[in-house]
Amino acid sequence: MLAEDKHLARVSSPQKGSILPPRSNRLSDAPPRPESNPSGRDSFFSFRRLVSPEDLSVVFQPIVDMQDGKLFAHEALVRCSQPDLANPLVLFERAVEAGCVGRLGRMIRDIAVPLSGVRPVFINVHPQELQEGWLVRPDDPIYSHDAEIYLEVTESVPLSHYALCLSVLREVRARGGIQLVVDDLGAGYSNLKRIADLEPQVVKLDRGLILGVDRSKRQHQLVASVVRLCNDLKASVVAEGIETEDELSALRDTGAHYGQGFLFARPAYPMPPVTWPPSAPRPKLDKFREDV
Repeated sequence: MLAEDKHLARVSSPQKGSILPPRSNRLSDAPPRPESNPSGRDSFFSFRRLVSPEDLSVVFQPIVDMQDGKLFAHEALVRCSQPDLANPLVLFERAVEAGCVGRLGRMIRDIAVPLSGVRPVFINVHPQELQEGWLVRPDDPIYSHDAEIYLEVTESVPLSHYALCLSVLREVRARGGIQLVVDDLGAGYSNLKRIADLEPQVVKLDRGLILGVDRSKRQHQLVASVVRLCNDLKASVVAEGIETEDELSALRDTGAHYGQGFLFARPAYPMPPVTWPPSAPRPKLDKFREDV
């Protein structure tokens, strides 16, 4: 997303000279690493060499019901003030290399969940986090949020130790109030069977599928077919990266439920209001949508 977002929600910096990590993520509290990944590392000190609490912030982007224009939820997006880690993908890649991606994910949730208030929020979870044990800790803020939490697991990254990851996701969802989202469908590794296995409540379509949907009949038919498949699997669909009114109109015709993109709002903090295109009519809520 945009690096020039002006309003950022920053973590309070620790007192000078303090060696305590943020929130309750003390080194002694780190969960044991599963035996299936014995070579991994999870060092508080390597984490602090990578990034400091004051370097991280969170912005929010609204997810909109495309059938009535109402706000559905927000996605929390991490920002890092270190120039070489400004790209979230690079930030997580470096965290994986340092063996502290689980600790990074926990810190981001410690920031994002309180700032989301009582609103539903989408939070990204790196697949590697599912192997590190942090997500199942009972003190994780996702379990005390007053609204629904949607955990996004990207579809474009292959899940190693798939059985373990699936077990962790089932445990997390069994605690109630946690919904699973398969992210980036249509980018990188495309495995439709994974959607059937994971049984997500929501599937997010990658921008690569959205691009050209308003200009290509074949592209439009492809997206409509994917939406119907997700409906059959009892999953709602979010179309990501909507930038023009023509894309919005075409995507509404496919039956996609929700939309996200610069057309509605750029990521920001405080949470930005939704801008609904004045020329886009708001049809009846159930014109295209089936109950899922």
